[in-house]
Amino acid sequence: MKEFVGTGVALITPFREDFSVDVEALENLVENQIENNIDYLVVLGTTAESACLTKEEKELIKATVVKKNNGRLPLVLGAGGNNTTALGEELKTGKLDGFSAILSVSPYYNKPTQEGIYQHFKLIAEASPLPVILYNVPGRTASNILPQTVNRIARDLPNVIGIKEAAGDIVQAMNLISLVPEDFLVISGDDMITLPKVLAGGKGVISVIGQGFPKEFSEMVSLGLAGKAKEAYKLHYKIAPSIDLIFAEGNPGGIKALLYKKELCQNVLRLPLVKASDTLTQQINDFVDSF
Repeated sequence: MKEFVGTGVALITPFREDFSVDVEALENLVENQIENNIDYLVVLGTTAESACLTKEEKELIKATVVKKNNGRLPLVLGAGGNNTTALGEELKTGKLDGFSAILSVSPYYNKPTQEGIYQHFKLIAEASPLPVILYNVPGRTASNILPQTVNRIARDLPNVIGIKEAAGDIVQAMNLISLVPEDFLVISGDDMITLPKVLAGGKGVISVIGQGFPKEFSEMVSLGLAGKAKEAYKLHYKIAPSIDLIFAEGNPGGIKALLYKKELCQNVLRLPLVKASDTLTQQINDFVDSF
């Protein structure tokens, strides 16, 4: 699936001051990503505060992005959950027009075994009419999809085409890359170690900071995919301080502060998340001014 090689961006959900979805800001954000060389967009992932959106709002966001994108970039839809059967039914009956794949997080809170994780994704892969990209983020789910399990899924379930690997562990990522079939996409979910993963054989990233600096981050990934490590690392070290900043108080508080500074959205989050502190916001503003 070459359309998912390169830089994908996990879109935020812009809100107005009254906490309603800011459709105009979302449209502008989509256009900004397309104009700055992002390869594909991820809709309704964790960064979108999807846990705090109603079904109606999710449908509005999907429709807005699909319409504004107008077929220009591949779109990936976040579709995960910890009720396996219910998620399978949702995928069978949901509106997926305009999307090329789904991104499905490993079940959270339940803490399944590796066999449970395998069986979960077996049902999801069989239920989904679209290709599936796994999402491993142990810091949020409290369970880790081990490389051996990913390899088993990759070889047994042809509808699973890749994984967003966000364990924050470059050694695990390298073990994963060495195990899975050549055409299976190992996609970084950790902005700070995206370049090492790409140089080790990964196929790109689904990024948060790429939303703030799309042109530069996507160029870094492209250089890495071309094996031009020296040039890529120049961009990495230029961008790297902002990665620490945007995650210092959690996601998406940091990236929303950065995007507010760039006049792309209001700095509004829904509880239980709150906007970045004044101190962190000033640090982010200073970085953007100096970039």
